[in-house]
Amino acid sequence: MDIEKKLQDIQLLLLDVDGVLTDGSINYDNNGNEIKTFSVKDGLGIRMLKDSGIDVGIITGRSSEALLHRCRNLKIEHIFDGISDKEEALKDILVKFDLNAENACFIGDDFPDIPAMKRVGLSVAVADAHNELKKIADITTKANGGKGAVREICERILSSKNLLNGIIERYSK
Repeated sequence: MDIEKKLQDIQLLLLDVDGVLTDGSINYDNNGNEIKTFSVKDGLGIRMLKDSGIDVGIITGRSSEALLHRCRNLKIEHIFDGISDKEEALKDILVKFDLNAENACFIGDDFPDIPAMKRVGLSVAVADAHNELKKIADITTKANGGKGAVREICERILSSKNLLNGIIERYSK
């Protein structure tokens, strides 16, 4: 199946966090609170997908309050954090959404993402992902994690469904 067809079939975008929604850095303040930096460009891409009826969820190995704040801001309701087995979480999500794996896309950057990437219809590695992920990915982004990689894929999904130009037109008015 070609990439355009895979993009058209996507109904659910699933994201790793550290290294995908962020650049992989973890900072702590003097009180030990974790600080993460997220791209507003990625955020707009996620909102455009959600507004177009394509749902977005998170599958990540770590838990953090910073992530929960970001998800609330973007109205991402499907958050699976502290997950050691991302493939098992993916199976549960597909059942919950009554979706086939072909209708899901997963964006990852490192070894724990491999099982989920192998199971979905469209697997994506960010530009600075480990080379092993790039070998199995359907798409490798031009942008690094936390630097617009998610936005890049959101726009490709929307474009494949002929929705992106309408969104651009709405912003151009």
